[in-house]
Amino acid sequence: MKLRRGVLRAALALVLLPLLTPAGAVEPISLGLAIAGAAASALTGFISYPRLYCYFRECCLHRHDQRAAAALQENLDKKLFGQHLVSKVVVKAVRGFLNNTNAKKPLALSLHGWTGTGKNFVSKIVAESIYKRGLQSKYVHQFVATLHFPHAHSINLYKDQLQLWIRGNVSICPRSIFIFDEMDKMHAGLIDSIKPFLDYYELLDGVSYRQAIFIFLSNAGAEKITEVALDFWRNGRTREEIQLTDIQNALSVSVFNNRNSGFWHSTLIDRNLIDYFIPFLPLEYKHVKMCVRVEIESRGYTVDEDIVSRIADEMTYFPREERIYSDKGCKTVDAKLDYYYDF
Repeated sequence: MKLRRGVLRAALALVLLPLLTPAGAVEPISLGLAIAGAAASALTGFISYPRLYCYFRECCLHRHDQRAAAALQENLDKKLFGQHLVSKVVVKAVRGFLNNTNAKKPLALSLHGWTGTGKNFVSKIVAESIYKRGLQSKYVHQFVATLHFPHAHSINLYKDQLQLWIRGNVSICPRSIFIFDEMDKMHAGLIDSIKPFLDYYELLDGVSYRQAIFIFLSNAGAEKITEVALDFWRNGRTREEIQLTDIQNALSVSVFNNRNSGFWHSTLIDRNLIDYFIPFLPLEYKHVKMCVRVEIESRGYTVDEDIVSRIADEMTYFPREERIYSDKGCKTVDAKLDYYYDF
């Protein structure tokens, strides 16, 4: 009985600790946070009743892998439009990785395509399928190149901070998720600092990174993806006939040789450490209408097909002659709905 009371006091202390500590503004990447994370990990190890701890606080690896894969499939089927390759590859890659009890390296996915085609949306769904709080989970870490790594002259500092941040968080939770947005705006060479964490090492300084997930988002390569999609369309073939093999190699080469990409001549590509380059096809008129319908329903309104068509018609499309693809995908749908409804 005394032991259980002691465990309960320890669990409550962990819950109350953040409330008793003064809050302060901190950098998203800092040595202090990495050290604090390692200390929290060590303290958690003393708790002998994980269910009790998880009752109060979010836990690493708390959702069963089979449920995570099922949730991912369901959400992509219901909410992602016009991206048959994305749905197929992401589900298979994530499900296979989660079910692999002896992974040789972390999972690394690189998502490419124009703005508004669903890259951020898919990364959000992946995070939510594994952790209930999704992007708000303390085990999911999102970096935006222009926000977190803005200055070219500080690249060496960013490299050190990024390594400390990843090492500290994987020490806390092996199934940490790291999302790097705006890779096309990241300073060349910076992302290579995480190369050791994505490689085939069993341990690095006593830490295994083999259960972690890395997701990269980029507009780089969108031209190549559009080129392939247009070739299929002009030859009378449907977009659903496009296979990953039709794009992936050309996409990786295009990104590797793009001087305006954070992957320019990156060792992550050169050493084949990116598991999948996933193309997001440009969205057509019909897909924009699907996005509008879902957004209207999510706000609790009855779908008005006249409004759906008017919003889709207001979008601009390319190429100039054919006008097939929305140049902003579904990105501005939410703002346009505000104009038509008095929410």
